[in-house]
Amino acid sequence: MRIRKKKWAEPELAVCDFFVKNPEEHTGQWKKAFKKEQPLYLEIGCGKGGFAGRLALENPDKNIIALDIKIDMLGVGRRTIVKLFEENGKTQDDITNLLLVNYNVEQLDKIITTDDEIERLYINFCNPWPRPKHKKRRLTYYKKLEMYKKFLKKDAEIRFKTDDDELFDESLEYFKQSGYEITYLTRDLHNSDVKDNIETEHEKMFSAEGIKIKYLIAKQKTIDD
Repeated sequence: MRIRKKKWAEPELAVCDFFVKNPEEHTGQWKKAFKKEQPLYLEIGCGKGGFAGRLALENPDKNIIALDIKIDMLGVGRRTIVKLFEENGKTQDDITNLLLVNYNVEQLDKIITTDDEIERLYINFCNPWPRPKHKKRRLTYYKKLEMYKKFLKKDAEIRFKTDDDELFDESLEYFKQSGYEITYLTRDLHNSDVKDNIETEHEKMFSAEGIKIKYLIAKQKTIDD
């Protein structure tokens, strides 16, 4: 997603208690980065922060890492999350189970490691990169799925949503190629039996246009002894 330069983003994030200024300092120790140690969830490409904010608000017993490469986007995310908490009768001081992180997903395994034990990874409406020479940039590309294995717990889930049919179909092949098992799949999320769906900004927009949302849950295949 393209976003205009926000001159206020960096100054606001600099004084934000839930923005991580130096993510490298937490490598392998993200559990301790939060005020309370709890199971870790990760959203990559968190965009305007609505999904991560709602996830944190509805799951106080989970710690959420919301990552994006664009600092201006995270600035918008900070405002979105603060507003969401305030609308639900809470203050900024109550945002203790969510951290905003500015980092390139291509190098994610440099700051998140096996010791962090991520229990759930969310990939929501990532760039479909339709041109053949760009497909390796996809967040679901098989080489990235291999990288995620380095920090996902053995029974961790990857939850993936998209509006793009080609991306979804080709991602199914990426998951298969990387040794993941699809444990749930629907090509019409809003008319499925999924009860815990949190809509993103993109999701609301696409749904309003009549576009069906594709969704899957994947886990690493386990080998029986």
